[in-house]
Amino acid sequence: MESTPALAAPQPNYLIAPSRHGHALKPSSFFPEKRHPSAASLRLQKNPLTFCGVLQQPASPLTCNATLSDTYSSEVNELADIDWENLGFGLLSTDYMYTMKCGRDGNFSKGELRRFGNIELSPSAGVLNYGQGLFEGLKAYRKHDGNILLFRPEENALRMRMGAERMCMPAPTVEQFVEAVKATVLANRRWIPPNGKGSLYIRPLLMGSGAVLGLAPSPEYTFLIYVSPVGNYFKEGVAPIHLVVEHELHRATPGGTGGVKTIGNYAAVLKAQSAAKAKGFSDVLYLDCVHKKYLEEVSSCNIFVVKGNVISTPAIKGTILPGITRKSIIDVARSEGFQVEERLVAVEELLDADEVFCTGTAVVVSPVGSITYRGKRVTYVEGGFGVVAQQLYSVLTRLQMGLIDDKMNWTVDLR
Repeated sequence: MESTPALAAPQPNYLIAPSRHGHALKPSSFFPEKRHPSAASLRLQKNPLTFCGVLQQPASPLTCNATLSDTYSSEVNELADIDWENLGFGLLSTDYMYTMKCGRDGNFSKGELRRFGNIELSPSAGVLNYGQGLFEGLKAYRKHDGNILLFRPEENALRMRMGAERMCMPAPTVEQFVEAVKATVLANRRWIPPNGKGSLYIRPLLMGSGAVLGLAPSPEYTFLIYVSPVGNYFKEGVAPIHLVVEHELHRATPGGTGGVKTIGNYAAVLKAQSAAKAKGFSDVLYLDCVHKKYLEEVSSCNIFVVKGNVISTPAIKGTILPGITRKSIIDVARSEGFQVEERLVAVEELLDADEVFCTGTAVVVSPVGSITYRGKRVTYVEGGFGVVAQQLYSVLTRLQMGLIDDKMNWTVDLR
């Protein structure tokens, strides 16, 4: 695949494979408005990350200027024929996925939209043998007027770059990441649920796809994005979930990879999670591995504890994933007049809490109905949200779906 040229004028930063209908995606005016990169994005471009000790130079800024052909556009604008009323959180095969590769030089080639399907990997691929892989999760929402909103995609791009540095991998620039997300979403827009029926979950992957036998960084990397329409993450929906505190198995250790979204972090929680679900719990709440008394996070989401007007959440210290929904809820809570504390939160504080809730891309905000610790069950709310969780959930979801003005400048309107 050819490398990305220096561009004198805007042009697509990806190639488009023909669809099974014979219609190709053609260059045109894909995105009517160009959003400027965030301050954090600009800082990263001025101060690029290193890839295993080698400075990564940011790629030339690229603008995504492609659209679907007229024939294919009509197909894309028609909603997929599925049961939108009963979406769970499971994979539904959609139309397109996005791929982009990077060789030993650390530079990513042009990306490509191709039909969603299986990929080919060597049995000795770095991701399969040594777990050299990261993923992200974000969502697209359909507004009442049919326009499409993304929620803070630049934050996901930044987090992937930080994770890539820890995992000794090259990563797309912030702009490459965001433009790839936009292209993938618009190519699959018929799979975005109607307003209020769910969202389009977007899963970017970065993996060591090159063959390697000895323990070493992969010689090739693949950046891939696929999507799926989803409903609620927990089977309880927005009803309260029930957690059990795990005090023997641990999710992360100081100096490890708990603070980045690497694939191995999630396989490590499956044993405790499966055991908890077999006993009727929704998920597991993990403690720190040193003192075994401070809250860390749930298997795939962050935790918040409410007492009066104070909302406390474990501080980010290397063993806890810096959740983007977590970060957003903290800002929303402060704007709503709450005092938010990021600190060590002892497990005993759960016994006296007014409310507890979880946050994450998949769950958004999920109320906790009860937590069981060493056989003792503490109950919070029954049948729905607590007052504080409901208030924060309402503000955040209305912002994500374009129902209120985005004074935070968090959403990206794809129109």
